[in-house]
Amino acid sequence: MKVLFVEDEIYIARPIEQLLRKNRYSVDMAFDGEHGLDCGLTGVYDIIILDILMPKMDGLEVLKKLRESGITTPVLLLTAKDHTSDKVIGLDNGADDYLAKPFENEELLARLRALVRRKDSFVINGILSYGDITLNPHTLTLSCKDMTASLSLKESGLLEMLMQSGEVPVSKERFIEKIWGYDSYAEHSHVEYHISLLRKKMVQMKAGVTIQVIRNVGYSLTGAEHGA
Repeated sequence: MKVLFVEDEIYIARPIEQLLRKNRYSVDMAFDGEHGLDCGLTGVYDIIILDILMPKMDGLEVLKKLRESGITTPVLLLTAKDHTSDKVIGLDNGADDYLAKPFENEELLARLRALVRRKDSFVINGILSYGDITLNPHTLTLSCKDMTASLSLKESGLLEMLMQSGEVPVSKERFIEKIWGYDSYAEHSHVEYHISLLRKKMVQMKAGVTIQVIRNVGYSLTGAEHGA
């Protein structure tokens, strides 16, 4: 389970990071709003923990921009205990839950487990669509019009990340961290190989959606308008 933790106060951030890692979460840290937004826009995270009061860009603005960009990752807001208005604004702008500081570690973990259950139930019962392609990640099946293709687990994972990210590029490093694992020995060539296989299947299906390479950045989907 991959978590993005956006918190500028180091004395709070580091102990919570250690707590999450101890409980088998993979954690990326961001210490200001702009960096947090850049990370969140990749769409590779399962949960985002987002503090509100941060330098460069506050958490509410980060949340708003994430939702406007189509990022549906569950967001847990960290708020000051007496700032009720922040909680209301956050929930109205797409936050899934909030937690007032100071909080107990066990409460944080319980909130995260609840968000995971909510997210898992959506994925289990849902099918991803983008433009004229549809992915069933549970049967590893890609569909376009009246054609279907079987995918490998890696292909399905890569395509799921691309569909969730849309036109926002996903780097090879992000693919490796999410699909192969943070501690794996996978290289960029592994990503390139599976992307190539995906492309061939999409071409054979005559999909309007294609995978484009953005040099020195990563991959993204294009052609969603063909499925409109």
